[in-house]
Amino acid sequence: MAGDTLKATTDAAGLAALIARAGEQTAGGKGGLPPVERWEPPFCGDIDMEIRADGTWFYMGTPIGRAPLVRLFSTVLRKDADGKTYLVTPVEKVGIRVEDAPFVAVEMSVDVRDDEPVLVFRTNVGDVVEAGAAHPLRFAIAGENQELKPYLHVRGRLEALVSRAVMYDLVELGEILLVDDRDMFCLRSGGAVFPVMPAEELDRLSR
Repeated sequence: MAGDTLKATTDAAGLAALIARAGEQTAGGKGGLPPVERWEPPFCGDIDMEIRADGTWFYMGTPIGRAPLVRLFSTVLRKDADGKTYLVTPVEKVGIRVEDAPFVAVEMSVDVRDDEPVLVFRTNVGDVVEAGAAHPLRFAIAGENQELKPYLHVRGRLEALVSRAVMYDLVELGEILLVDDRDMFCLRSGGAVFPVMPAEELDRLSR
């Protein structure tokens, strides 16, 4: 059984093969994402896998250089209510480490539908996500330099950190809108409005 060997596997390709076989046993394994939100396997401990802030995946201290492997692992990621991220199959759940967000938004395009902008993002693992009410953007200020960090909801509790290059393009699309009787620097996509920061804070950072 895959559950007997997943945690003990010491080779990333072998781990991927187990996950692929698990996916083939589900409807999600044929053309769609596996239904990880419906699976409730037992927790079998943590494995030495980490997703760095730049989106690079490491297994046992070594970068996973094969994009198809990373894509496969990404399809069985799940972040639970405990705040931890797991690889999940029908028979087993193992914990991994995530330095920031599990995905990185590396590309953005802008469509216009019904005279409304729609921001479309592509992640480093190939997901294409339209920002909107179902996939909101959120913004955090972090670090000693008070760096703006945008995040995009991808699925479940999983988010993508918007890369720095894409962030600059994103900010160029911002506008000042009145939100709750306050001038806010905002972005619009798919009919939804996402406040970034108060307008006066933007002025301060721009000086």
